[in-house]
Amino acid sequence: MTEDHLAEAGRTPARDRSTAEHGRTPAAGDSAARHTGTVAPPAPAVRESAGEGAIAGKGAPTAAGERPRTALPGSPWQRRLLVAGLVLAALNLRPAITSLGALLEEVRDGLGMSGTVAGMLTSMPALCFAIFGLTAPRLARKWGQETVVCAGLVAIGLGVLVRPFAGGTVGFLLASALALAGIAVSNILLPVIVKRRFPDRVGPMTGVYTMALALGTSIAAASTVPLTDALGGDWRTGLVLWTVVAAVAVLPWVVIARSSRAARPAVPAGPADADGSTPTAGPAGPGGSAGADDSAEPAREAASVPASQGQPAAQGQLAARGRSAADGDADAGPQATPGRRITRSPTAWALAVFFGLQATGAYITMGWMPQMFRDAGVSASTAGVLLAVTMALGVPLSFVLPRLAARLPHQGGLVVALGACGLVGYAGLWSAPAGGAWAWAVLLGLSNCAFPLALTMIGMRARSSSGVVRLSAFAQSTGYLISIPGPLLVGALYQHTDGWDLPIALMGGLLVLQIGAGVLAGRDRIVENEL
Repeated sequence: MTEDHLAEAGRTPARDRSTAEHGRTPAAGDSAARHTGTVAPPAPAVRESAGEGAIAGKGAPTAAGERPRTALPGSPWQRRLLVAGLVLAALNLRPAITSLGALLEEVRDGLGMSGTVAGMLTSMPALCFAIFGLTAPRLARKWGQETVVCAGLVAIGLGVLVRPFAGGTVGFLLASALALAGIAVSNILLPVIVKRRFPDRVGPMTGVYTMALALGTSIAAASTVPLTDALGGDWRTGLVLWTVVAAVAVLPWVVIARSSRAARPAVPAGPADADGSTPTAGPAGPGGSAGADDSAEPAREAASVPASQGQPAAQGQLAARGRSAADGDADAGPQATPGRRITRSPTAWALAVFFGLQATGAYITMGWMPQMFRDAGVSASTAGVLLAVTMALGVPLSFVLPRLAARLPHQGGLVVALGACGLVGYAGLWSAPAGGAWAWAVLLGLSNCAFPLALTMIGMRARSSSGVVRLSAFAQSTGYLISIPGPLLVGALYQHTDGWDLPIALMGGLLVLQIGAGVLAGRDRIVENEL
């Protein structure tokens, strides 16, 4: 959740890679629980000075060109309150999605929802993350990050509370969109708050935040059906239960938002980033604006993780970004002309297609995998646990894959290995869905780890910090648009064929295309050289 990795901050010399660990921000994020990966608003700049990371705060630069360090929360109780708020907020970023997947059959029966409309419902996370995430930086500039996160949690709670009783399919969809809008803005801003408020503890706080996101994802998937049965068996009760978690999370954020607004300094004239600092122009991704200053060594961007995976920061990206930056400084290779469109780069398109197809697979898995198992005779509660296993498996692997990918000149081998796991998993779902259910869940969980790999490759395929911002914005925004039709098509095929043979064949075909795009994207190329 998650889901939910980052674009490492700053051009880091190869000899100083380890110090830049202080400049990372997590991805917040989207499988529906995992793949809510979006481009976060620019994080405060991090400068490497004398081997130590210094966070750039608000205020005028000093004579040495450094900005004052952003202050940590003032008192111990404020720090503890902020940590508790981050954990509670992260716990809320995926239950609205994964609880629905566990009860999708009951929801469809209760609302008279067709398979096509159910497919639309499972496509909504990608659409809402792309649309509503764009509003996060503007809202944060006006009201402050903490206030917007508090409002986002209120939206999550209201959406989850209203949708079971909205009176029909249209109302259910609209209330779901409200909850997803709250998730989208929180996806973007929570990683930035972690970086700004804990500049010297980015790594540990990122781990706490992302593990909480993963925990919320898995708990909702595994416990929704048993809780529903224990409370009378009404699917409405099972869905509305998660309002309680959102309501609890709002309480600390009311205090945090009030104290933050009271201490918030005046914003300098002119446009400002979501963190309140004055930005430079940059592209906007699906999760928010991304700006970069070519004259500044560090990038001011962060990639937010989808979420649903609940994945820690892509640690291997840092080494890769540092290596490519060092190479770019040492070599007199061609540089990207600022006016040249990123769409001219074949590598950028390959990354966009790879990102979009892996997100398609993740959303199909989150939305439809429990139904596949239930149609094969697996109980509803066991199907929910199987989804939880698939979602949770990415957490440990998200630590390993980015580091491994950063050491390889070509990441195509990793793409093929993960894709092969998915193909075997789909073949098992087609031939013996109930007999090998646990094995297929594990294999599909491995396949869904293409998400942190995609984020890592985005960081490796650009030379400059501004190039990473442009590439990340293009690859993720285009990728999420690509991912929207997949769950919808699966739902339509399921409805019209009354079975899973054709939907699984479609999923396997998309995975083959994903492998091909990933192999192309994994080549040792720099997008600036292609512009």
